[in-house]
This record gives sequence, C-alpha cells and structure tokens, in this order.
Amino acid sequence: MAQPVIIGPSILSADFLRLGEQLTELEAAGADYIHFDVMDGAFVPNISVGLPVLEATRRGTSLPIDVHLMIVNPDAWVEAFADAGADSVTFHIEATPHAHRVAQTIRAKGKGVGIAINPSTPLAAVAEMLPFVDQVLVMTINPGFGGQTLINEMLGKITRMREMMDRINPSCRLQVDGGVNDQTIGKVVAAGACSIVAGSYTFNPSRTIAESIAALRAGYQ
Repeated sequence: MAQPVIIGPSILSADFLRLGEQLTELEAAGADYIHFDVMDGAFVPNISVGLPVLEATRRGTSLPIDVHLMIVNPDAWVEAFADAGADSVTFHIEATPHAHRVAQTIRAKGKGVGIAINPSTPLAAVAEMLPFVDQVLVMTINPGFGGQTLINEMLGKITRMREMMDRINPSCRLQVDGGVNDQTIGKVVAAGACSIVAGSYTFNPSRTIAESIAALRAGYQ
C-alpha cells in the first residue's frame, strides 16, 4: 500500500529574522515536518545553520524536525544534533565509510535514521543500509544551495530506489529534496516519493506559506 505523502518545508529558505513567526505559519498551514539543512562548506560548497538554530527551532515548533547533515564526518556530530532537538537525522552515504555505525549511534539516541544519496551516486551504495534506516533521501539537485532546478533524470532513480526499498524494507520512506514546486511535485510522487522537501517554493514573497503548501498539495492530488 502506498505511503501517505508528507511535506517538510526546508527552513534553509526561511527569513531568519522572522523564524519563530514562520514556524508558527508552517504549523497553521499544515506542514507535516520541518526539514533542517546543515552545511559545512566542505562536503558542500556552502555554510548554513547549526546547533543553536536547531535548538531555537525546537523551541519554536511542535512539528517533527528532520535534520539533513550535508557535512563531512557525520560520525562526530549526530549525537549533538540529536540532543539539540532533531527527531530524525539523515546523513550522506558519501560522507562516511562507517554508515552502519553512524546509523546505530542515531538509533541509540532514540531518533529516526535517514541516509541520503547524491545525484551521481549509484543506488547500490545504499543497498546494504536499507534494513537499518527509516528513510532514504534521494537528492534531485546537487546539494549545497536552495532554489535549484530539479534534475529530471533523477525521476527514474527515484522509481528504482522505491523498487529496491520495497524488496528490502517496504516501510522505509523515500524522501526527495531539490527543485520541488507545484509543477514538479506530481512527478516525484508518481515516481515513488512520499516525503517531499520544499524550501524556496514554500518561502516565496509572492505568496503566503499557506498558499505555497496548498499549491504543493494540489500538485500531486
């Protein structure tokens, strides 16, 4: 049976001067979770937010917080992010040779475990980890910056990932991040994704957050 589609706005695109207010707007608009992107300027060519902002976000919302670590050496940081307020922690398969140990560390903190895969990384790289995770994040852009265009060739990868997950761990969620808007969300859901990250589309000055989320819902229904 298909899993329900959930939407997690990425606060990477939020107005940080108004973060608390926008978190309240996200809850009122029916967002399912908060996606929290962490970038270190090494694994990806950008630096974003860290532990103090996560702690503030935790105080500002009752929604689940899904932390996406785009950092080298996630082994050293997953416990700190778990303690700072994450409900789930996703790390990149490309960032560590010890993915199983990292997953065990996250699980021991009582948090959901996610593993992410970049556009150029083959699906086989995460196959052995599927029994140990709750979520696989297929990047549909090259991570590092918001506002990019979805790489259409990733749609087939999403479908192949879902087929592999159905064989090995059917309850695992398939998350997609990158270039999702009201025109592309239907494509990624049809391809097999059930957890949708949307940042720059959600936080757009031309419309309210509620209007953005409503348009995303309409895009796949």
